[in-house]
Amino acid sequence: MNLLLDTHIWIWSKSDPKRLGRRAVEELSNSTNELWLSPVSVWEALILMQKGRIRVEDPFAWVERAADQLREAPLTHEIVRTGLALPLAHADPADRFLAATAKVLKLTLVTADQRLLGLGEITSLANR
Repeated sequence: MNLLLDTHIWIWSKSDPKRLGRRAVEELSNSTNELWLSPVSVWEALILMQKGRIRVEDPFAWVERAADQLREAPLTHEIVRTGLALPLAHADPADRFLAATAKVLKLTLVTADQRLLGLGEITSLANR
């Protein structure tokens, strides 16, 4: 399975794995699955670190280590257009980009976000 990690899933997997559900842990640790990360998640994580909501000694080094071994999903014009067309009730651009990335690249989005889990246009895996 090709899995796109939502920002919080990626952060939890590296800094607080107890927050991951059993199925998410199984799928993230399954060596036959390919794990993907969007640059949007890196951007979101760095903003959270800049605001002090996530505390690490060296944010850029943390991101480099945490993103190691993950495939980098591209952020293309098609993904941007798809994100604008998604029927999301909220305007969070990061969620739009992540959902659109999953849709365009045919990835399964691993998330705990109920709004994204309820989006019928993408395949998702709940953090359970």
